[in-house]
Amino acid sequence: MAMAGSIEYLQQFVEDTSMFNSIVLSNLLPATWWAPLPHFLQTWLRNYIAGTILYFISGFLWSFYIYHLYRNVYIPKDAIPSNKAMLMQIYVAMKAMPWYTLLPTVSEHLIENGWTKCYSGIYEVGWILYFCYLAIYLIFVEFGIYWMHRELHDIKPLYKLLHATHHIYNKQNTLSPFAGLAFHPVDGILQALPHALALFVIPTHFRTHIALLFLEAVWTANIHDCIHGKLWPVMGAGYHTIHHTTYRHNYGHYTIWMDWMLGTLCEPEEEKYEKVN
Repeated sequence: MAMAGSIEYLQQFVEDTSMFNSIVLSNLLPATWWAPLPHFLQTWLRNYIAGTILYFISGFLWSFYIYHLYRNVYIPKDAIPSNKAMLMQIYVAMKAMPWYTLLPTVSEHLIENGWTKCYSGIYEVGWILYFCYLAIYLIFVEFGIYWMHRELHDIKPLYKLLHATHHIYNKQNTLSPFAGLAFHPVDGILQALPHALALFVIPTHFRTHIALLFLEAVWTANIHDCIHGKLWPVMGAGYHTIHHTTYRHNYGHYTIWMDWMLGTLCEPEEEKYEKVN
């Protein structure tokens, strides 16, 4: 990665974020509302608006598909959450969204200032190293989110102050795609933090990092729909529903590997556990 710390090189990241800001903000807001803002605030506003739009699009489309278009096909009628429950989840997520979107904003600021190992273009490392680094990044994130999530359960003050907000949704008829971001804001940031920490130790393609952060919104909607996709070794909604009912299993993120290695895996077909308070 040539001159990765030079001002000229770092300017590429600023140009990228400025382009993203312009694409989102210029199409949704008058220029007089956002153009005078400092670059950091423009980036935060872009992340906030994009994150909110993605949350609602993924939540509404998935809810329409499973609760209306294919009603009673994937989810039994008595397991469909009420509109009131989903509205409450939206309310909790929207209160936290301004804080959630600080994480990608801060990570972009760190990247722009050369404090991370991010690189701008895949051509700098080649496709083989790109995929190797991406695999290491995903392993790091999987490891980090597993332990962050597990400690949010095991450390009782953290659970009571932060994670309990999310675990009021503890049965099928209280879980929905909208529950995916219904966290205490600090809880949500902590669970996404491994994405940012990885940038300090793993060479990461900038645009891939941004895409993976926003993929979280889609992924978390999917794993809260209570539909067991049976795509091994993916930590799908079947596993995550068990997590919401037993509180002691399936802490993993994208895959079941960490739970399998550390003895916290519970297969959907083996759900015979009582909730642990």
